[in-house]
Amino acid sequence: MNPMNRPAAAMLAALIVLQLVMLGALFAGVAPHPPATIPLFGIAPFIAVSLSVAVAAIVVGPIETIYGKSLSVLAGLLALLSYGPQKYLDPQFASIWPSVVFGQITVLALFILVFRKAR
Repeated sequence: MNPMNRPAAAMLAALIVLQLVMLGALFAGVAPHPPATIPLFGIAPFIAVSLSVAVAAIVVGPIETIYGKSLSVLAGLLALLSYGPQKYLDPQFASIWPSVVFGQITVLALFILVFRKAR
């Protein structure tokens, strides 16, 4: 792996771990877990897409090509649906704040790496 990709790959790997833990909580029914469905779609298929996009970005090279950069940004945006600022209003925020805050920091760092490389 290109050494320049390592920080972005690390951020994507962190998002993958966060989403896998939440998917496991969903299947196990361990609180706090995401609801099985949310308006417009089921959460498990959404998390599957989020994980797939993040893995694809790592495989392609998260900041080497336009495809990698696009997939990295898409992975970050998909993660923000689960960990974005709207979660501060979630009634379960007191139980989920570590993953929300870490998810936001991770996405921010990923975006900085991608957009810095794009210049």
